[in-house]
Amino acid sequence: MTEYRIAVQVSLRPDILDPAGRAAEKSLQSMGFAARDARIGKTITLTLDAADAAEAEAKAEQMADQLLANPVMENCSITVTPRM
Repeated sequence: MTEYRIAVQVSLRPDILDPAGRAAEKSLQSMGFAARDARIGKTITLTLDAADAAEAEAKAEQMADQLLANPVMENCSITVTPRM
């Protein structure tokens, strides 16, 4: 078994309103920054053991589907990196 570092990046789907992103955008604009289209997301990082990177990614996808992301409202991307 090899240890893999997993990063699951979760963000709202483009058609879902993002009040936190809108608030951040307005605040940045009031500070003089030309910011627009701000979206707030989250990153979940974890370490897990797997036989190979494909198995690690499959496990991470299961975790995302079952707990870490709401597939109705959110998109997620997964990055798998072997731990040295």
